[in-house]
Amino acid sequence: MHIVIMGCGRVGAELAQTLEQEGHTVAVVDRDPSAFRRLGHRFGGRRVTGVGFDRDTLREAGIEEAGAFAAVSSGDNSNVIGARVARETFGVEHVAARIYDPRRAEVYQRLGIPTVATVRWTADQM
Repeated sequence: MHIVIMGCGRVGAELAQTLEQEGHTVAVVDRDPSAFRRLGHRFGGRRVTGVGFDRDTLREAGIEEAGAFAAVSSGDNSNVIGARVARETFGVEHVAARIYDPRRAEVYQRLGIPTVATVRWTADQM
């Protein structure tokens, strides 16, 4: 399966390397070209510099052939926009977004976007 990952921080880079090792083709999108250093020299996937919810950038990353999209950038707003564009514009079947603010989880859920939290939430945080 071809998978597009938005964000090349620690999570995005680790996810990309793991998926590639499992036999998937992977494209990673990040605004900062220096972020791709986290992928290492063995990573054989695409490195696409650009905004992860820009349609042309996503096309360059192969979104039209993608079976999955993971939005794991450092911003909740960017992640939800990227996930929505992947699902609603390009029809990607498997979409997930990383979130930092637990109050946004309900909004993402209503939009039908599965989420992954970066920290464990407790009742007093919500």
